[in-house]
Parts: sequence; structure tokens; C-alpha cells
Amino acid sequence: MPDVSAAALPGVYLEVEGRAGEPMITAGLNASDLTLLRVEPSRPAANQPARATVFATEEGVAKLRRKVEDFAGKDRKSGRPYNADLVQSIGTIVEAGLRALWRSPPQRFPAQEGAVPWEVWLDRGQAQAFVAGAPELGVVIGADRLEFPEDLVIIVTATRDALALAVRRLAGVRALAAPTITADYFDAMNPDEQADWVDNLFDRTTFEAIEDPNYVTLLDRGVSRAHPLIEPALAAADRHAADPAWGVEDMVGHGTQLAGLSLFGDLTPALQSMLPIRLRHRLESAKIIPDAGHNPHHLLGAMTRAGINAAETAGARRRTFALASTTEDDTPHDGAPTSWSSELDQLAAGVSGIVATPRLVLVSAGNSDQNRFGNNEYLATCDHADNEIESPAQAWNAISVGAYTEKNVLPAGEPGTPLAPIGDLAPSSRTASWSTHWPIKPDVVMEGGNWIVNGPPPPMKHPALSLLTTDRQYPMRAFTTVGETSAATALAARAITELWSDYPELWPETIRALFVSSARWTARMRSHLPASPGKGHYGPLFKRYGYGVPDMERARRSASNALTLIVQDRITPYRESDTGGADHVHNEMRLFELPWPVEALRALVAHPVRLRVALSTFIAPNPSEPARGSKFRYASHNLRFKLNRPNEDRAAFIARISKVEDEPEGPAIDENDGWTFGRNRRDVGSLQIDELICPASDLARRNLLAVHPVAGWWKTRAVLNPNERSVRFALIVEIDAGEVESELYAEVQSAIEVLNLAEIAV
Repeated sequence: MPDVSAAALPGVYLEVEGRAGEPMITAGLNASDLTLLRVEPSRPAANQPARATVFATEEGVAKLRRKVEDFAGKDRKSGRPYNADLVQSIGTIVEAGLRALWRSPPQRFPAQEGAVPWEVWLDRGQAQAFVAGAPELGVVIGADRLEFPEDLVIIVTATRDALALAVRRLAGVRALAAPTITADYFDAMNPDEQADWVDNLFDRTTFEAIEDPNYVTLLDRGVSRAHPLIEPALAAADRHAADPAWGVEDMVGHGTQLAGLSLFGDLTPALQSMLPIRLRHRLESAKIIPDAGHNPHHLLGAMTRAGINAAETAGARRRTFALASTTEDDTPHDGAPTSWSSELDQLAAGVSGIVATPRLVLVSAGNSDQNRFGNNEYLATCDHADNEIESPAQAWNAISVGAYTEKNVLPAGEPGTPLAPIGDLAPSSRTASWSTHWPIKPDVVMEGGNWIVNGPPPPMKHPALSLLTTDRQYPMRAFTTVGETSAATALAARAITELWSDYPELWPETIRALFVSSARWTARMRSHLPASPGKGHYGPLFKRYGYGVPDMERARRSASNALTLIVQDRITPYRESDTGGADHVHNEMRLFELPWPVEALRALVAHPVRLRVALSTFIAPNPSEPARGSKFRYASHNLRFKLNRPNEDRAAFIARISKVEDEPEGPAIDENDGWTFGRNRRDVGSLQIDELICPASDLARRNLLAVHPVAGWWKTRAVLNPNERSVRFALIVEIDAGEVESELYAEVQSAIEVLNLAEIAV
């Protein structure tokens, strides 16, 4: 019988084969420490015995061994051996391979070498450990999830060997299958079949009655309320138009497609899950694009403002504004401000619009032209300057959303292959080709679908490689497919609004920082880095993927965990010069004494600890022509963060920061200071994020963090009373100590209550 060591493995998968021509009694294989996963009955015509797949812990193996030994050495009072039904029906017991867990038809088992998609059924209680550990063993975890009462179903991409190793080492796998259900399956149904699936999903959905819900406000072409999955979340009074003469109905379909994604996400996994769905947020629609024709270029910013104004007439709400419309007319802009991006910055900062309030704004990065692509090496086309992010997605204060893809499964027998590998940039996503002094864009990437290569170029869209959403033509059609950066923006709006619903007291600036800072590059994205990357190697990744794919579990953990410090504060960056100089001068900084668990960190000595810092503020723009080439003349104010060096005490640190002069226009000279991304990629825009990894004992001595101003156009003499211009900022500081994190939690929890905040004159 196979050996298993609890110290090395959580258990072992066993394939139990019955005797030819006889039924197998399996009751004894589903007991404590033994989990019966699958039974394949005998097929006498093929001379194939029955088979069962069992997961056994170390104690389970011992119990099974004892059952066999008791059969051989013990008899009941009747004279019949113990466990006779079980043991007499068993022919062999061997350690199971992947085929023993396969629940699809045998001919669908992957025969080819190389990485292929697999559908993995996980025990819900063990799913998190598998999802966390499998990537280290060469298994790429897809984003989609199906949740059932006892199982969590995920799609992974892996070779047979890599998946077998993950199954053996991590356990939790209940079955394997061929991924078959993609968006095209539902899209191809007739209307009656689609309506049945809508009814099922509707019956499982609760549109919770919340006194003050968050809203996703779609700045698009209107939204249809006829669809039963949308109507409960979109009140008739919450559909607006930038021009009062326009209707509010969606006559094209794009807005209704985004509405479905903003509520449910990709409907493909949602329809297959049997679990209830709770929706806490609601929808608003503000039509900013006419049904016929288009807005003149010079009115793009004005119509966006008018749409926001129309929505805000409904009253004060926590809104996530989602704009999935861009223009080619400003290309090439090379990252410099345009009239539309500048107006978006004004709206986010609250210096434009009928309500003077900061706003959370998401904007799509814009879509590539398929006709420019060949059938391979698509990243070179995406990276080309002609494929730069479209205006207004370069706006400093908005969250720019690009697209990546986990979609690489085609229906069985479908000719062609997906263009983009799993976990990499979606071919439709534009990238930032500009110089380093403009903000990192896109900020994040979300699922945007894939293209298929089948025959001569260009590659084409395919429903199976798209997302499933709501169709405006209901009841004639309930579902349709969608993709590209519009879909990615709708998914981002849903995710960030759900996060804000959890923490409604946080500012838009703070929610932006939590959301973007939670993002990480996938293993596929990081594969484009050299083995030992330096600061300059991260540029291509930022230009394609921003900070990566947001992780909402990490964002929520950061919002609630004592190992993450969240500060919401104000600062007055400038004041008039005492000497009457040509310009105003820096006024103050904020100094935070971080509540590090000093003794616990010192005890860890050289254990590596990751510190991640995010600083978010909303700038008021100045898009005049002289400002187009200068980050210091465009932004009203610029803030930076600094951490004290090891052995640098409070006085020395304050003195060093107080001597900071305005940064030069060109690239900064990065210091060997431990920060991963460095000043050239960190100190741009109105959201700065960086991280460093250092020994725990060093971090114990680096407990001072300053937020300080550098130049902005408010610093010029043309601005009156600078000392009356204070601004908000959010600061997120997160410690990640890996497996020893729990040892630090208690000490930080108590120290955080006495956080020392000082106001320091520059």
C-alpha cells in the first residue's frame, strides 16, 4: 500500500480497483480520514473492473491498512472476516494519477505535451491553500470561479507533470475535467433557453435593500431597464442624459453590456454557479454620447461634465464614475494633457461640476486596431507608439483601466488558437509609450478577452474568448458577448464599488490607493523581466499592465488589517515667501511615526519583510501650453513620500527632507535605497506606489515616513493666498512578513492606537 508522510504531504490520492466482473463495495472508503471522490462502475463488456478514487490522510492510509489486516486476522462471531465486503471486492490499491480524478470523457484527457487548460474541482475548505500554493509549482490560476455548496471550480493552465505535482503536494482536488462552458455556449442559445437561465440567476440574486448604497454611474450611451437582471438595480429616475433633448434609452447596446458586467461581472461563471448572489450596489446611467453621430471633439470634456452634473442632480451619493469612451483625435499626445483629460482631472478633484466634491473616476485605456496585427508576436504591436493609450485615459486623477486575459479555452473541435497566452496583455489593450515624467498608465488591468488566430491575419474576436453580459434587446436576446478595455473598465467599476461598499467612510483618494496598490503582475507578466531585475527593467511592465491585476482579497485585508496603516489627512503645501521671493515656498510636511513592532522585528533578524507604500491625492490641473511638458506646471501640487534610512534619527531625517529642492525636469538619479521601482517610476502623477524588501531588523529602525510637497503651479506668485489652499491625501502603508505575519499583528494592533502624527514646518 502506498506510503504517506504527514510531515511531507497532506495525504495521498489512491486508485482502488475492483475485481473483474464483480461490483465493488465502497461504503468503507468514505469514512473519517478517507474521502471517496469518484466511482467508475465496472464494464464487463470491456472487461474493465470498477474503480474508485479516494483521498486518504496519513491516518486514513493507516485505517485502510488496518481494515485489510483485520480481514486477514479477525473473524466476527458469525465466522465471517471483518471488512469482508470491502476487502473481497478490491483487486489492487495504487497511488492515483491525474486520470483517476478525470470526470470528463476519457478521450478529452489532454494528450499533448505542454501547458493546457484544466477544470479543477476543489474542496471549498482547502481551495484557498491550493490557489495560493499551485502557482509556485507551475500551475497558472485563472480568474474565473464557480462556487457550489461543497466545491469551488477554477480553470488552471499547466502541464500534466506540474498539475500532478500540485495535486499531490497540496491536496484539496476533488476532480479534474475539460473546460467546456464558455461565453459562446450561452450566447448561441435560443431566446427561450436564455430566458430560463436568466430566471435561474434572478431567483438566486438578492438586490439588498440598503439605505445608502454605492452606485456605479455609467458615462456611456444609456442603459436599457427592460432586462430583469438590470431593472431592480437601476431606478427609472436614475437614467440621465448630458443633453436634456436626448432620450435615456440605450439604442446601441454598449451601455447595457457594461451594466451587466458592473453588476454581476462575467455572466459565464455566474450562470453556472448554484450559490446565492448578493448585490449591494446600484446603477446610474448618464448618456454622454448621442444615439446618432458623435460629439464634436471640443465638446468631449463638456459633455462628460454635463453627464456627471445630470447624475448628481439626484443628490449626494458615493459614486464610481465609469467612462468607457476614448478618442483617437488627440493621438499622438505622448502622455501630455489634453482638454478632455484635463477636464477629467478637474472633475475628479472637485474643481469642476455643479458639486464641489472629489470624485472616483475610472476610464478605459482605449482599444487596439485589429488590422495592425499579425498572427504572432502581438506584444510588439501593442507596445508600438501608434498604439498609445487614448485620451482621456492619461488623466492623472482617474484610474485608467487596461485589459489582460485569462481566456484561452475554445470549444472542442474549434479550429484556431488564442493569440495571447493566459495571464498576459489582451491584444485589444493600448499601452503607454511616453516618457517617464508622465503618470504610470494604465493603472491596472482587468479581463478583456482574447483573439483567435485561424488562417491569415488579422486575428479575430471569438465569443468563446469574450465575456458574457446582458443584451439590450431583451426579451429577444438575453445575453451577448463583449470584451476589450470597455469590459475591463466595467469589471473594475464593479470591484472597486464593492470595496467602497465595505468601507464607506473612506475617501475616493483612499479607495483609489487601496484598489491600485492591491494589484500585482501575473507570473506571465513577470516572465518578461530578467532573472534579477533592476529598477529600470520594470518600465515595459508598467507601460503595458500598470501595477497589474487588482486582488480584492488583498485590498480588503489592507483596509481592515492592523498590519496596514491607512491615513486620511490634509496638508497645506505652500505659503508666501518671508523674503518676498519670486515664488511661494514649501509650507509643511507630515511626519508619521510608524507603529512597528520593534522587538518582534528585531527578533526576526534577517527574515525578509516587504513594505509597500501608496500615496494618493487629487491635483487641480493647469493645461496651459507651457504646462504641457512639465509635471510641475500641470499639477496644482505634487506630494512625495520618504522613509528614514537605517540609523537615521528623527532630527537628521527632518533636516534631510527640509533641504529637498524642486526636482529636476529630467530623469532622477535613483539611489541604491532598497526601493523596488525607484524614483523615476514612483514620483510621477498623483498616485505613487513603491515597495522595498529588507531584513526585519533593518525595518525596525526605519519607522519614520514623511509626506512632503515639491513644486506645483500653486507655488507660483500668480496664485494668491497659497496658505489657504489645503489638499487631501491618503497614505497606505502595508507590512508583509510572510508566514510570520501573525506574530507581528498583536503588537501593531496596540501601537496603532497611539500613532504619533507631527506637523513639521519645512
